[in-house]
Amino acid sequence: MPYLDRNGVKIYYQVHDGGNDSDSDSKAPLLLLTHGFSSTSAMWKAQIPALSRHFTLIIWDMRGHGHSDYPTDPAAYSESHTVGDMAAILDAVGGTRSRSHAPAIVGGLSLGGYMSLAFYRKYPARVAALLIIDTGPGFRNDDARRKWNDTAEQTARSFEARGLSVLGGMSAERAGVAHLHKDAKGLARAARGMLAQRDARVIASLGDVKVPSLVVVGAEDTPFLAASEYMARKIPGARKVVVPRAGHAVNIDNPDGFLEAVMPFLDEVRREGGGGGGDRAKL
Repeated sequence: MPYLDRNGVKIYYQVHDGGNDSDSDSKAPLLLLTHGFSSTSAMWKAQIPALSRHFTLIIWDMRGHGHSDYPTDPAAYSESHTVGDMAAILDAVGGTRSRSHAPAIVGGLSLGGYMSLAFYRKYPARVAALLIIDTGPGFRNDDARRKWNDTAEQTARSFEARGLSVLGGMSAERAGVAHLHKDAKGLARAARGMLAQRDARVIASLGDVKVPSLVVVGAEDTPFLAASEYMARKIPGARKVVVPRAGHAVNIDNPDGFLEAVMPFLDEVRREGGGGGGDRAKL
Protein backbone atom coordinates (compact mmCIF):
# COMPACT_ATOMS: atom_id res chain seq x y z
CA MET A 1 0.00 0.00 0.00
CA PRO A 2 1.46 3.41 -0.93
CA TYR A 3 2.06 5.87 1.88
CA LEU A 4 3.37 9.40 1.97
CA ASP A 5 5.36 10.63 4.98
CA ARG A 6 4.22 14.07 6.12
CA ASN A 7 6.54 15.08 8.96
CA GLY A 8 6.15 11.69 10.60
CA VAL A 9 2.46 11.26 9.74
CA LYS A 10 1.86 8.54 7.16
CA ILE A 11 -0.85 9.36 4.63
CA TYR A 12 -2.38 6.48 2.67
CA TYR A 13 -3.34 6.90 -0.97
CA GLN A 14 -4.13 4.86 -4.06
CA VAL A 15 -3.48 5.61 -7.72
CA HIS A 16 -5.68 4.09 -10.42
CA ASP A 17 -4.09 5.10 -13.68
CA GLY A 18 -5.97 4.88 -16.95
CA GLY A 19 -6.97 1.28 -16.30
CA ASN A 20 -3.34 0.31 -15.61
CA ASP A 21 -2.09 1.11 -12.11
CA SER A 22 1.52 0.31 -13.08
CA ASP A 23 1.67 2.72 -16.02
CA SER A 24 3.93 5.41 -14.56
CA ASP A 25 4.26 7.11 -17.95
CA SER A 26 0.54 7.69 -18.36
CA LYS A 27 -0.51 11.15 -19.50
CA ALA A 28 -4.06 10.68 -18.25
CA PRO A 29 -5.35 13.83 -16.50
CA LEU A 30 -4.94 13.88 -12.72
CA LEU A 31 -8.16 13.54 -10.69
CA LEU A 32 -7.86 13.82 -6.89
CA LEU A 33 -10.95 12.85 -4.87
CA THR A 34 -11.28 13.31 -1.11
CA HIS A 35 -13.80 11.45 1.04
CA GLY A 36 -16.13 12.93 3.65
CA PHE A 37 -15.62 13.14 7.40
CA SER A 38 -15.50 9.70 9.09
CA SER A 39 -15.56 7.91 5.74
CA THR A 40 -12.52 6.59 3.82
CA SER A 41 -11.21 6.30 0.29
CA ALA A 42 -13.26 3.08 0.03
CA MET A 43 -16.35 5.21 -0.58
CA TRP A 44 -15.16 5.70 -4.18
CA LYS A 45 -14.77 1.96 -4.89
CA ALA A 46 -17.73 1.70 -7.28
CA GLN A 47 -16.46 4.67 -9.32
CA ILE A 48 -12.87 3.46 -9.80
CA PRO A 49 -13.44 1.57 -13.09
CA ALA A 50 -15.22 4.47 -14.81
CA LEU A 51 -13.08 7.29 -13.43
CA SER A 52 -9.74 5.58 -14.02
CA ARG A 53 -10.49 4.76 -17.65
CA HIS A 54 -9.36 8.17 -18.89
CA PHE A 55 -7.99 9.77 -15.71
CA THR A 56 -5.19 9.17 -13.25
CA LEU A 57 -7.53 8.74 -10.29
CA ILE A 58 -6.06 9.45 -6.86
CA ILE A 59 -8.04 8.59 -3.72
CA TRP A 60 -6.72 8.83 -0.19
CA ASP A 61 -7.52 8.64 3.52
CA MET A 62 -7.40 11.87 5.49
CA ARG A 63 -5.35 11.82 8.69
CA GLY A 64 -7.28 10.18 11.50
CA HIS A 65 -9.19 8.08 8.96
CA GLY A 66 -8.82 4.63 7.43
CA HIS A 67 -5.28 3.46 6.69
CA SER A 68 -3.60 6.83 7.35
CA ASP A 69 -1.97 7.64 10.69
CA TYR A 70 -3.91 8.88 13.71
CA PRO A 71 -1.65 11.49 15.34
CA THR A 72 -2.18 11.94 19.07
CA ASP A 73 -1.45 15.67 18.89
CA PRO A 74 -4.72 17.58 18.30
CA ALA A 75 -2.73 20.28 16.49
CA ALA A 76 -1.93 17.75 13.74
CA TYR A 77 -5.52 18.00 12.50
CA SER A 78 -6.48 21.13 10.60
CA GLU A 79 -7.62 22.55 7.29
CA SER A 80 -4.05 23.65 6.62
CA HIS A 81 -2.62 20.17 7.26
CA THR A 82 -5.28 18.59 5.04
CA VAL A 83 -4.62 20.98 2.17
CA GLY A 84 -0.90 20.33 2.60
CA ASP A 85 -1.49 16.58 2.47
CA MET A 86 -3.39 17.00 -0.80
CA ALA A 87 -0.57 19.05 -2.32
CA ALA A 88 2.03 16.50 -1.22
CA ILE A 89 0.05 13.64 -2.76
CA LEU A 90 -0.22 15.49 -6.05
CA ASP A 91 3.52 16.19 -5.90
CA ALA A 92 4.26 12.50 -5.36
CA VAL A 93 1.95 11.22 -8.09
CA GLY A 94 2.69 13.97 -10.58
CA GLY A 95 6.42 13.65 -10.00
CA THR A 96 6.45 9.99 -10.99
CA ARG A 97 4.65 10.94 -14.20
CA SER A 98 6.84 13.92 -15.12
CA ARG A 99 3.94 16.22 -14.25
CA SER A 100 4.99 17.74 -10.95
CA HIS A 101 2.73 20.71 -10.18
CA ALA A 102 0.58 20.00 -13.24
CA PRO A 103 -2.95 21.28 -12.55
CA ALA A 104 -5.34 18.55 -11.42
CA ILE A 105 -9.08 18.13 -11.28
CA VAL A 106 -9.76 18.36 -7.55
CA GLY A 107 -12.95 17.26 -5.86
CA GLY A 108 -14.57 15.56 -2.94
CA LEU A 109 -17.71 14.82 -0.99
CA SER A 110 -18.91 16.81 2.03
CA LEU A 111 -15.79 17.68 4.07
CA GLY A 112 -13.76 16.49 1.09
CA GLY A 113 -15.51 19.02 -1.11
CA TYR A 114 -14.90 21.79 1.42
CA MET A 115 -11.21 20.87 1.56
CA SER A 116 -11.12 20.96 -2.25
CA LEU A 117 -12.37 24.55 -2.13
CA ALA A 118 -9.76 25.31 0.53
CA PHE A 119 -7.10 23.72 -1.68
CA TYR A 120 -8.11 25.94 -4.59
CA ARG A 121 -7.97 28.99 -2.35
CA LYS A 122 -4.35 28.23 -1.46
CA TYR A 123 -3.16 26.70 -4.74
CA PRO A 124 -5.34 28.06 -7.56
CA ALA A 125 -2.69 27.41 -10.22
CA ARG A 126 -2.66 23.72 -9.28
CA VAL A 127 -6.36 23.20 -10.01
CA ALA A 128 -7.74 22.61 -13.51
CA ALA A 129 -11.35 22.10 -12.38
CA LEU A 130 -13.42 21.61 -9.22
CA LEU A 131 -15.91 18.82 -8.49
CA ILE A 132 -17.89 19.71 -5.36
CA ILE A 133 -20.24 16.98 -4.09
CA ASP A 134 -22.82 17.15 -1.26
CA THR A 135 -20.84 19.98 0.26
CA GLY A 136 -21.31 23.21 2.19
CA PRO A 137 -18.86 26.11 1.71
CA GLY A 138 -18.79 27.18 5.35
CA PHE A 139 -20.47 30.16 6.96
CA ARG A 140 -20.21 33.92 6.71
CA ASN A 141 -22.29 34.34 9.85
CA ASP A 142 -20.38 33.86 13.11
CA ASP A 143 -23.42 32.49 14.96
CA ALA A 144 -24.06 29.89 12.25
CA ARG A 145 -20.41 28.86 12.37
CA ARG A 146 -20.56 28.51 16.16
CA LYS A 147 -23.60 26.24 15.87
CA TRP A 148 -21.77 24.12 13.30
CA ASN A 149 -18.73 23.91 15.56
CA ASP A 150 -20.91 22.98 18.53
CA THR A 151 -22.21 20.07 16.46
CA ALA A 152 -18.64 19.10 15.55
CA GLU A 153 -17.74 19.10 19.25
CA GLN A 154 -20.76 16.92 20.04
CA THR A 155 -19.65 14.54 17.29
CA ALA A 156 -16.16 14.38 18.79
CA ARG A 157 -17.56 13.61 22.24
CA SER A 158 -19.80 10.91 20.80
CA PHE A 159 -16.80 9.17 19.25
CA GLU A 160 -14.92 9.44 22.54
CA ALA A 161 -17.84 8.01 24.51
CA ARG A 162 -19.19 5.37 22.14
CA GLY A 163 -16.31 4.57 19.83
CA LEU A 164 -16.83 3.49 16.25
CA SER A 165 -20.38 2.34 16.98
CA VAL A 166 -21.37 5.96 16.29
CA LEU A 167 -20.87 5.27 12.58
CA GLY A 168 -23.78 2.84 12.52
CA GLY A 169 -26.26 5.70 12.74
CA MET A 170 -24.65 7.83 10.04
CA SER A 171 -25.13 8.03 6.29
CA ALA A 172 -24.19 5.33 3.82
CA GLU A 173 -20.64 6.48 3.09
CA ARG A 174 -19.84 6.16 6.81
CA ALA A 175 -21.93 3.27 8.11
CA GLY A 176 -20.15 0.64 6.03
CA VAL A 177 -16.57 1.61 6.81
CA ALA A 178 -16.30 1.32 10.61
CA HIS A 179 -14.04 -1.73 10.23
CA LEU A 180 -11.60 0.33 8.13
CA HIS A 181 -10.84 2.80 10.92
CA LYS A 182 -8.18 1.96 13.51
CA ASP A 183 -9.97 3.70 16.38
CA ALA A 184 -12.44 6.48 17.12
CA LYS A 185 -9.96 8.83 18.78
CA GLY A 186 -8.56 10.00 15.45
CA LEU A 187 -12.08 10.76 14.24
CA ALA A 188 -12.75 12.76 17.40
CA ARG A 189 -9.61 14.81 16.83
CA ALA A 190 -10.50 15.26 13.16
CA ALA A 191 -13.96 16.52 14.15
CA ARG A 192 -12.41 19.21 16.32
CA GLY A 193 -9.55 20.11 13.98
CA MET A 194 -10.88 19.54 10.46
CA LEU A 195 -14.68 19.43 10.58
CA ALA A 196 -14.89 22.51 12.80
CA GLN A 197 -14.33 25.79 10.96
CA ARG A 198 -12.28 28.77 12.10
CA ASP A 199 -13.26 31.53 9.67
CA ALA A 200 -15.19 32.52 6.54
CA ARG A 201 -12.27 32.52 4.11
CA VAL A 202 -13.47 29.61 1.98
CA ILE A 203 -17.03 30.83 1.49
CA ALA A 204 -15.73 34.36 0.87
CA SER A 205 -13.45 33.07 -1.90
CA LEU A 206 -16.14 31.44 -4.06
CA GLY A 207 -16.38 34.46 -6.34
CA ASP A 208 -12.66 34.22 -7.04
CA VAL A 209 -12.83 30.72 -8.55
CA LYS A 210 -11.65 30.86 -12.15
CA VAL A 211 -11.75 27.19 -13.19
CA PRO A 212 -14.61 25.04 -14.50
CA SER A 213 -16.68 23.89 -11.52
CA LEU A 214 -19.44 21.32 -11.10
CA VAL A 215 -21.63 21.23 -7.99
CA VAL A 216 -23.38 17.88 -7.44
CA VAL A 217 -25.98 17.18 -4.75
CA GLY A 218 -28.41 14.38 -3.99
CA ALA A 219 -32.06 15.34 -4.35
CA GLU A 220 -32.71 13.99 -0.84
CA ASP A 221 -29.67 15.63 0.76
CA THR A 222 -31.94 18.26 2.29
CA PRO A 223 -29.37 20.03 4.52
CA PHE A 224 -27.10 20.68 1.54
CA LEU A 225 -29.56 21.63 -1.21
CA ALA A 226 -29.50 25.33 -0.36
CA ALA A 227 -25.72 25.31 0.12
CA SER A 228 -25.27 23.70 -3.30
CA GLU A 229 -27.49 26.31 -4.94
CA TYR A 230 -25.54 29.06 -3.17
CA MET A 231 -22.20 27.73 -4.46
CA ALA A 232 -23.56 27.32 -7.99
CA ARG A 233 -24.61 30.98 -7.93
CA LYS A 234 -21.46 32.36 -6.34
CA ILE A 235 -18.82 30.42 -8.31
CA PRO A 236 -18.53 32.12 -11.72
CA GLY A 237 -19.78 29.83 -14.48
CA ALA A 238 -20.44 26.90 -12.15
CA ARG A 239 -22.84 24.17 -13.16
CA LYS A 240 -25.10 22.25 -10.79
CA VAL A 241 -26.64 18.81 -11.10
CA VAL A 242 -29.21 17.39 -8.67
CA VAL A 243 -29.05 13.58 -8.67
CA PRO A 244 -32.38 11.82 -8.04
CA ARG A 245 -32.83 9.02 -5.50
CA ALA A 246 -29.75 10.10 -3.55
CA GLY A 247 -29.02 11.62 -0.16
CA HIS A 248 -25.73 12.70 1.41
CA ALA A 249 -23.80 9.85 -0.22
CA VAL A 250 -24.82 10.53 -3.79
CA ASN A 251 -22.18 8.30 -5.38
CA ILE A 252 -23.24 5.39 -3.16
CA ASP A 253 -26.99 6.02 -3.10
CA ASN A 254 -27.24 6.31 -6.89
CA PRO A 255 -23.94 5.25 -8.53
CA ASP A 256 -25.29 5.36 -12.08
CA GLY A 257 -26.91 8.74 -11.54
CA PHE A 258 -23.68 10.07 -10.07
CA LEU A 259 -21.64 9.03 -13.10
CA GLU A 260 -24.28 10.47 -15.43
CA ALA A 261 -23.88 13.75 -13.57
CA VAL A 262 -20.09 13.98 -13.50
CA MET A 263 -18.74 12.18 -16.58
CA PRO A 264 -19.83 14.75 -19.20
CA PHE A 265 -18.16 17.50 -17.16
CA LEU A 266 -14.97 15.51 -16.56
CA ASP A 267 -14.74 14.46 -20.20
CA GLU A 268 -15.16 18.07 -21.31
CA VAL A 269 -12.37 19.17 -18.98
CA ARG A 270 -10.20 16.35 -20.33
CA ARG A 271 -10.86 17.27 -23.95
CA GLU A 272 -9.88 20.86 -23.18
CA GLY A 273 -6.59 19.70 -21.69
CA GLY A 274 -7.38 20.00 -17.97
CA GLY A 275 -5.93 17.79 -15.23
CA GLY A 276 -2.33 17.80 -16.37
CA GLY A 277 -2.99 16.33 -19.79
CA GLY A 278 -2.26 19.59 -21.59
CA ASP A 279 -3.00 23.27 -21.19
CA ARG A 280 -5.14 24.38 -18.29
CA ALA A 281 -8.87 23.89 -18.82
CA LYS A 282 -10.77 26.83 -20.24
CA LEU A 283 -14.38 25.83 -20.78
